[in-house]
Amino acid sequence: MYSSKKLILGAVFAAGILNACNKSNDDVNVEGASGPDTDERKFITLTLAYPDTEGTAGNGGTMAYAITPAQAADPNFEVDVYANGYGLRSQRTARVQGSVNGNFLYNIQYTGTDGGIFNKYRVKGEKNFEDTREEVNTEPILGSSPRWVVAAEGVGVGVFASAAIQASGEGAGATFIDVKSIAKIAVINLNDPQVTRQTEFTIPFTAAQTKDGYQIGRIDMPILNAAKTKIFIGCNLIRTDVTKLSTVSNNGTQSWSSATNQLGTATLVVDYPSLANPTLIYSTQSSFGNNGYRTMIQHLGDDGHIYQGTGVNTTGQPHILRIDRNTNTYDNSYLFNLKTALGSANNVAIRAWRYIKEGIGLVMYTETGVNGGYLALIDLNAKTATKLATDNQSDVGFSGLTAAQNGGTALTGTFSQFQNIGVAGDNFYVPMTPNGVDGHLYIINYKTKTITKGAKLKNRSNSFYLGAY
Repeated sequence: MYSSKKLILGAVFAAGILNACNKSNDDVNVEGASGPDTDERKFITLTLAYPDTEGTAGNGGTMAYAITPAQAADPNFEVDVYANGYGLRSQRTARVQGSVNGNFLYNIQYTGTDGGIFNKYRVKGEKNFEDTREEVNTEPILGSSPRWVVAAEGVGVGVFASAAIQASGEGAGATFIDVKSIAKIAVINLNDPQVTRQTEFTIPFTAAQTKDGYQIGRIDMPILNAAKTKIFIGCNLIRTDVTKLSTVSNNGTQSWSSATNQLGTATLVVDYPSLANPTLIYSTQSSFGNNGYRTMIQHLGDDGHIYQGTGVNTTGQPHILRIDRNTNTYDNSYLFNLKTALGSANNVAIRAWRYIKEGIGLVMYTETGVNGGYLALIDLNAKTATKLATDNQSDVGFSGLTAAQNGGTALTGTFSQFQNIGVAGDNFYVPMTPNGVDGHLYIINYKTKTITKGAKLKNRSNSFYLGAY
């Protein structure tokens, strides 16, 4: 069951809003824009989420701390980000992105008075992060809880979608008539922070599809293709059961039953940089959402194809699909199934994954009915997966601890909000800590297929590490 949402409809935002969203001139570095990341990598930055004032795990904010690659690889080196780190601006868990060499962090603040404000930080080592003061207000476009990622080096893209159902009346007992889905997109220049282009449009379902209940509940994880001519945006495609009358939810809003998605996994595509010509493409290989949850699930391969995960943050289909570099549509002859590759008897779910080179990726996954989280190296060409050994595997999964297991307070597992697997050279960097328990930074070499236990990560109650950059 889900509730209908109100929309503010319009074709395109006025130019005045675009100007209002550009960066402030106050407190900007005297040298002007901070520019692109052209320096060699010096640090690996680790992030940690800590609890809010009510004690909700990982919901209070985000700390960051930068260590050298040598420190990262030293199992005797100890990191305590909670005690020694730098607080990134955000009322709730920051949705952090990084530049390719790790010399800049980017964040759009999530919820609160400053929700929607973009900030850029220069990484200078340990707890030293220089706020460049190149703030951009995206709230008029994306709202105060924006979903955004680095879609290509130097290019940030934020997105928002909502849907409104037309019915025969309000409250319970109404008949479904039609539904309209709206998308908003904003492009941010990360090198000289400002909104460079924005748009709003009706998502292009056919009339038959909308009358059959199809709509987009959420979009996320935009990525640019290799030619930088298209943006591909993951979708949570949902469908109202048009044969059922409406009900009223506990909060008093009109609600509708769901029906089975028969169109397949959907991706919203727009031209770049114009953001024109929106289209929807569908996979025949998978049918679950590809909008992810705080972790980038679309990656550009060195073969030019885009590889896209489905079912992230659910117990859904653990698939990786391919969007063809030549056609910019799904290659429906291709499917990577993680369950099949692992030979698992249980259903599995991809929680986060990262591509590196030569068809190789690293997956963080969970198994249905098993309280734990795991790493596996995957070969997208051979369609194989190799499970890797880490400590505390039974404690670091999606479900964390139930209230009964933890004296009345349920804990969210670190995999539920994991945001970024670091990549530097031939290595993946993955901080893995159970909620409130110490852990380690793991380094996986994609060429040798070896996993090494690196720096020790000190932790605090209701906190967990959730990214490496």
